[in-house]
Amino acid sequence: MDMTPVKPERKAQLEEYAKRHGKDAADALDNVLADYFAGEEHDYQASLEAIRRGYEDVKAGRTRPAAEFLEELREK
Repeated sequence: MDMTPVKPERKAQLEEYAKRHGKDAADALDNVLADYFAGEEHDYQASLEAIRRGYEDVKAGRTRPAAEFLEELREK
């Protein structure tokens, strides 16, 4: 994998972040990336669950006309 060098401004931000958190830059970067990827995974799983629930609603006939929904949305 080709790893593009970190831009100087990003490196400065990382070093400042690491300093504020009492870590070296490598540990700080690892923590930030781990948090980011955990958030991404959570969002992905939440999206899959919402799609599954929507699909189950459609299969069970729990739907309504789009015009009705849009009108209600306009009223709000």
